Formats: sequence, structure tokens, C-alpha cells
Amino acid sequence: MPAPEILAAFEAAKGFMPVDEGLALHAAATEAAKLGLPLLEVGTYCGRSTILLADVAREAGTVAVTVDHHRGSEEQQPGWEYHDPTVVDPEVGLMDTLPTFRRTLRKAGLEDHVIAVVGRSPLVAKVWAGELALVFIDGGHTDEHATNDYEGWAPKVAAGGLLVIHDVFPNPQDGGQAPYRIYLRALESGDFEEISVTDSMRVLRRR
Repeated sequence: MPAPEILAAFEAAKGFMPVDEGLALHAAATEAAKLGLPLLEVGTYCGRSTILLADVAREAGTVAVTVDHHRGSEEQQPGWEYHDPTVVDPEVGLMDTLPTFRRTLRKAGLEDHVIAVVGRSPLVAKVWAGELALVFIDGGHTDEHATNDYEGWAPKVAAGGLLVIHDVFPNPQDGGQAPYRIYLRALESGDFEEISVTDSMRVLRRR
């Protein structure tokens, strides 16, 4: 369990992940961090889940890496359900969640335990050479973006490491199907086995 102040920072941060899924992510990261390798998430938004990964990284003596272009995913654009006008840069008229993310980390006292990579996931994956203890996929939810995240990052999970996929909804009435499809693909590959399910969160271990 994260300390009360970490859980309070998580709940106060702007974002969409509920507490039970956050606790599942924290538990998965704690297990994966025993490998001594970095913990990486795709999809930073304003840093809600980053707080949990950074807390684990601090305790384990490793680092959390978070990858995002900070212009928002499809469902966060103007006119869509999850749009937040407070994170729009008035000068350029585009979303920019980076300043809010940096304030989130500073308030939580975790800036020194996070490497924030500002860029598109497929480009960053191409230049990332090392293994990872954990990959948390929570980026764009179109088939194109979810597939790119899976193909770019899943191969970099070390043996015994964890692949965590958020917003997995087997029933189309509950949500988009792209994360569900990459979850099935991971299982069908034979490279991963499922070890836990918490609502829409799936945790898989690399064989």
C-alpha cells in the first residue's frame, strides 16, 4: 500500500484512474521493481498514475519513465467527453498537460524520481534500447495508437517483468475495444500470462 500522503496526492491529481485500479498498479509496480529496472508508462496526462510509479521507484532505488506528447488523446479534444479546457494552452489553442503534470509531481515531492519524455510513443520506443521491469499502457485508445504502444513497448519487458494494460473492456458497451484487443494479443502471443484483474486493469507477466 502507498503511504497516506501518496494516496492523497494521487486522489488530488487531475486524471481518470479510480483508487482500486491505482492500488493494483502500485502493487504491480512494487513487484516488478524487484528486478531493478525502470518502470515505464505510456500516457502521462497530468501525472495521476505517475505518482504511484514514482513512489515505487523511490522506494526501490530505480526510476519511473513516463512518455506522452502532452497534446491529449482523441477523447480529450474539444467537443469530446473528457475534454478539460483548463489544460488548453491559450497561446496556441492546443492542449498542453505538461505544466499541470510538472506541478503534480512537485506537489507530491517526486520530481527527482521521474524521467518525463515528451514525444510520441512509437518514436520514443524506437530509440529505447534497454529492458524494463514494467510497461504500463494507458495512451491513445484507437486501434492505431494501442497497437503502436503494444508493438513498441511489450518486447522491451524483461523476463519476469510485467505488462499492465488499462481500460480493458471485454464488453463493447463498457468502453473502447482497442486496449482489449492488445490484451488478447499479448495472451495469444504466449509471451505473457495474466496474473491479476482489477476492474479494467490487466496485469500480465512475461514468461
